[in-house]
Amino acid sequence: MLRSFCSLYLYASLKIIPPGGHPLKAQSQTAAEQTGSSVGRPASAKRYLLPMATVFIGFLIFGFSENVKGPAIPRIQTDFLLNEMQIGTLLSLNSLGYLLACSFTAFLVRKWGVKWVSLLSFGLMALTGVLIFYSRTYPALSGSYFLMNIGNGMLEIALAVLGAQIFTRNTGTMMNLAHFFYGLSSTVAPMLAAGLMTVSVGGHVLDWRGMYMVVLLLSVIPMIPAFLGKFPEKALADEERIPVKTLMRDPVIWLVVIVLAFGVISEMAVGGWLVNFLEKAYGWTNSSASGMLSAFFLCFTFARLVAGPITDKIGYTLSLILFAGFTGVCTFAAILAGEPGAALFAVAGIGIAPVYPTVMALIADRYRQNSDTAISFIVTLIGVGTVAGNYLIGVITDGIKRVFLASQGPETGLLRGLQAGYGFIGFCAVICSLASLALYVYLKKRKELL
Repeated sequence: MLRSFCSLYLYASLKIIPPGGHPLKAQSQTAAEQTGSSVGRPASAKRYLLPMATVFIGFLIFGFSENVKGPAIPRIQTDFLLNEMQIGTLLSLNSLGYLLACSFTAFLVRKWGVKWVSLLSFGLMALTGVLIFYSRTYPALSGSYFLMNIGNGMLEIALAVLGAQIFTRNTGTMMNLAHFFYGLSSTVAPMLAAGLMTVSVGGHVLDWRGMYMVVLLLSVIPMIPAFLGKFPEKALADEERIPVKTLMRDPVIWLVVIVLAFGVISEMAVGGWLVNFLEKAYGWTNSSASGMLSAFFLCFTFARLVAGPITDKIGYTLSLILFAGFTGVCTFAAILAGEPGAALFAVAGIGIAPVYPTVMALIADRYRQNSDTAISFIVTLIGVGTVAGNYLIGVITDGIKRVFLASQGPETGLLRGLQAGYGFIGFCAVICSLASLALYVYLKKRKELL
């Protein structure tokens, strides 16, 4: 079934757009013809396959590297005797590294080309796998995590740029498929991590250090098509852009920043905190908790595919209100129901999954000629928000735990702290929904509803 599905996507990507096709796709086609690029044409399918393989395999690796941390976090906390605030600080380095990558990756792409930036990001991720393996102190681990997430951030931007360059026909279709591969690896990642941490090699258990090294060394695989492939010479920087100062005067851009920042916090925090919550709040085993995280990503993955027609039918902003609100309700219901309601943590993935691609579609439709400028501006700002988000979860968890520690004992104190910290994830989804409502009202008044 998956093979047939992928074949259908690939067929769609190579089809010539009929007259009257989507204006964005037609615009991309014209741009490719003007630059003399043959990328995306059926006649150059052989040249197209290696860059395409780089994107798809790259998203697989990206999903693994970002989502193996869930099962590893409790082990890291035990080995280094860390409190929840220190865990929050460690996880906030994910967003901080990504934010730093946003500040220079676009420049590197213009200077060196997307091919060499892709190779650099894959190589950096492989190197950090070795560094994490040899980390024996919390500062060393924090530094390695920071470097790993610079590589992750560079990779995400490089893959986005490469995808935009090679998917000149049916861009939305192919981008959805690329994110589907990310979702697949994200689904498998927690179970893979939990399994690898129990594997013995030469009488030594891999544990979380060995697991990270094995997973991140997989980054060498997509370096092969990236090195052998012939990538487009022209960069997207040639496109005429509006000044950032002009962009900043648009109220819509700031509402979109709020929507996406809180949506991304709610999405990304699950990978770092769900396993930790289930193990410590309900005494679940690492494999069982990792299985629930995999279930979250399974819901997340398929929701990104099936939500597309719903979004097209009812509109972007209304979709954001409903999707984010659904996640907030599921998260709070799961916490209030206790262990019997734990499955709702996974179901929450259905709502939060479409938020990111829906916002990207909204940006593409509103800022047709300058979507890359708008995306770069927004992604940089949401990076700041996600750094603060993960740190706040740790602070809230640790703070509430201390409040209840004296009056209700350590076990109840920890439970209340974990509930409050994870409740912040649901709160972020609710804020995302409310900000989407404000965006809906603003655009409707101006008759610019999308």
